Amino acid sequence: MSFASVAVITVCLFIMGCFSLITLNIDNMIAEMQSQNRVIAYVNEDFSEEQARAIESDLQKLDNIESLEFVTREEALEAFESDYNDSLFEDIDSSVLRDRFVLSLTDLSLMKETKTELEQVDGIVKVTAHLEYAEKFVTLRNIVSIVSVILVVTLIVVSLFIMTNTIKLATFTRREEIAIMRMVGATNGFIRLPFVVEGLVLGALGGAIAYGLVALVYHLATEKLLAAMAFGFVVLVPFSTVALPLLGVFLGVGILVGVLGGVSAIRNYLKV
Repeated sequence: MSFASVAVITVCLFIMGCFSLITLNIDNMIAEMQSQNRVIAYVNEDFSEEQARAIESDLQKLDNIESLEFVTREEALEAFESDYNDSLFEDIDSSVLRDRFVLSLTDLSLMKETKTELEQVDGIVKVTAHLEYAEKFVTLRNIVSIVSVILVVTLIVVSLFIMTNTIKLATFTRREEIAIMRMVGATNGFIRLPFVVEGLVLGALGGAIAYGLVALVYHLATEKLLAAMAFGFVVLVPFSTVALPLLGVFLGVGILVGVLGGVSAIRNYLKV
């Protein structure tokens, strides 16, 4: 029965841990995509560089602006020449381009509202924002978050249910001992304590084993992914950054499930 309890907690926490790490990496990739999905605000071409730079104070007053960078006409032309590596821009003068501000937003879901606010700033004549990509990023992030919460809660409930029933089987074999202790005057707390301690130890053991398995699988999966050429662009979260929080969660959930399972399993045998 003890082996079955540890195995149940280990399997449930292992699945929960693996999915949580997958979710964390997906969320990290989405955040990286969000940082690259920037808004460009073009300044009136009749403005001098000094006048264009003066607009920065008005842009910083907007709530959803995380950071901004001023790009001159000359810098924009250099960027085009560098990106395309072509003679197409050799005979083009930088005066045909506009000074611009490259902005990173705090919340992509508010990009449409921020675009409208930028267009109302005096001196800004055009705003380029990839609204369709922003909406997809926000939708993907919300779906991942909802699925993560549902799966984690489901696995905790399943673990608690199976753990409770497993310990109930163990207490059933000791029902006569419990009955004798009640007959000689043992208190409910005295009878309950060994089962609570047992659940605590089994839960902590299951959490520790699951943590070790998750760490091993994550390291192996990381090495395989980074070694594959096709996944060279993927940036994975280092396990060291989540090791301590993950260990705390595993031990905490394991102990909580074990203690609650022990308390629930013994409850019926303490009734008069």
